[in-house]
Amino acid sequence: MEKTFIMIKPDGVRRGLMGEIIGRIERKGFKITKAKLFKPNVELVENHYMEHREKDFFNELVNFIAEDLVMAMKVEGEAVIEVMRLMIGHRDFKVASPGTIRGDFANTITQNIIHGSDSLESAKRELNLWFEEF
Repeated sequence: MEKTFIMIKPDGVRRGLMGEIIGRIERKGFKITKAKLFKPNVELVENHYMEHREKDFFNELVNFIAEDLVMAMKVEGEAVIEVMRLMIGHRDFKVASPGTIRGDFANTITQNIIHGSDSLESAKRELNLWFEEF
């Protein structure tokens, strides 16, 4: 069974969207096998987004994620990485399709509700960071 990392970002937690997002994941038939609601430290967030370290938005993104609670989840299912990415929608809220999580709920490019691993390699790395596994 394929595994992926999904994070409901602080804006999604603050806006009370955890139940809606978890419901969508479960209604799709995926299983959430680990979850934790907590405030991550800056070091964890920097390591998570290390591929963006040299980009202009890096510090803003790290500060945003580390400022408040997130819901970190391990989600399992058939083709879960690809399907979750489709369910999440485009990272730019202005072009995210209606019916996707970002298309329905995101308001800015940085505060876009949710993160999902984009590949098997990323999923393994991110799950190890957030749940210390693999």
